[in-house]
Amino acid sequence: MSIEFVGMVFPNQWSETKGTRVGHKIDLEYLRYHARAHEYAGFDKVLIANGPSAPESSQIAAYLAQHTEQLGFMIAHRPALMTPNLAARTFATLDHTTGGGRIRLHAITGITAEPQEGDSIIDKIQRYERTSEYLEIVKALWKSDEPFSYSGKYFQLENAFCPLKPVYGSIPISFGGSSDIAYDIAVKHADLYSLWGEPLSGVKEQINKLKKAAERAEKPQPRVSLSVRLIIGATEELAWKRAETILSDIQKNPLFQNNGSVTGHKIKGIGSQRLLAAAQQGDRHDRALWMPTATAVGAYGDTTALVGTPDTIIEALLDYVDLGITTFLNRGYDPIYDTVDYGRYIIPAVRQEAEKRKQHIA
Repeated sequence: MSIEFVGMVFPNQWSETKGTRVGHKIDLEYLRYHARAHEYAGFDKVLIANGPSAPESSQIAAYLAQHTEQLGFMIAHRPALMTPNLAARTFATLDHTTGGGRIRLHAITGITAEPQEGDSIIDKIQRYERTSEYLEIVKALWKSDEPFSYSGKYFQLENAFCPLKPVYGSIPISFGGSSDIAYDIAVKHADLYSLWGEPLSGVKEQINKLKKAAERAEKPQPRVSLSVRLIIGATEELAWKRAETILSDIQKNPLFQNNGSVTGHKIKGIGSQRLLAAAQQGDRHDRALWMPTATAVGAYGDTTALVGTPDTIIEALLDYVDLGITTFLNRGYDPIYDTVDYGRYIIPAVRQEAEKRKQHIA
């Protein structure tokens, strides 16, 4: 399997440098244009984020599927905000209406409760336990040919059944988190495990934890994704000049002043804590990893960046491939133009070189 590339689309042309509102408006023309740009650039999928005030992610995917040919959709989904039965039916239906094989359920447990969504469980362990039960039920509904009942700690179902199955029998599930319990749940339910752009040593540490969790559970280890921003310049000097301009624009954005965050949460998950801890050790790590963009926004997500010429960034991405990364989630600060540049300068070269390395090892 070649290296997979995932981009990201928002309901409008937003980035941390471009304004304070993320999902308050849907720009259909921009959505179509940006999704097509990803498809033409060679991206396999795009991530569609979700949140309490954001447009519903599966509806965005359904719309974009009608305006693209092959592009896949990694749909952020918070377990337990709808019943597992409804989730199974929703995703199975979407799998059919989008043509089959184009969607991935990206399960997000979340760092805390969302009271405005009716979510009241605060304890982290309980939240992950609930996610595990939820995914177990959803997967069972896709596989079972007969109604079944389920009695768990968080869910009780009687005669649950999803007669409409996914086109190919199941839908891939991706999962993220940096807690010990997250690794255990990932190896039980996920095909892909998502990490943020840490230094190489941190990524290696997390992959080793995932491997050990898989061994304990006697399960195959999920493939691993890395989310990191890319800041490209024609020369190293121009790349770093652009990076500093991006950082200045972020710091001027009122959304991120006074420790603001696009998530609205002051609590930092372990993933965010790891990014901030790495940032305290220095602005630059390894070949091209730059941390100040994460610090400027409170490390709310995929907020670190690789900075340099295309050649530098290609080699930096391949450093992660050598650790076992199979998927990259890359989005830019200038969404349209960066998407095009990634397709011109980065994606084909990384895939080609990764294939050469795989053949050399074989």
